[in-house]
Amino acid sequence: MEITNVRIRVANDADRPNLKAIASVIFDDQFVVHEIRILQGSKGLIIAMPNKRLKNGAFMDIANPLKAEIRNRIDEVVCEAYEKALMELE
Repeated sequence: MEITNVRIRVANDADRPNLKAIASVIFDDQFVVHEIRILQGSKGLIIAMPNKRLKNGAFMDIANPLKAEIRNRIDEVVCEAYEKALMELE
C-alpha cells in the first residue's frame, strides 16, 4: 500500500489550540481517509486517526492502521506535509 497524496488544512481554531491541522491521506490513488487530526502534544506532534464518540462517551477509531509500519509511515508523511504547508504559509 502506497501513500500517493496528502492534503493538509492548517487549523486556526481558538477553541482548540492543540489542533494544528486536518489531513486527508490518499492510498494507491484509490482510497482516501479524511479527518486525520494533527495535534500538538507535550512531546511534539501527534497524529490522531478519525474517530467518533460513542453513546457512553468513549471514542472509537473509524479508520486505523493494523500494522505499526503503516502507522509509522502515515505519521511520517503527514508530519512532513504539515511542515511543508506551514512553510508555504510564510
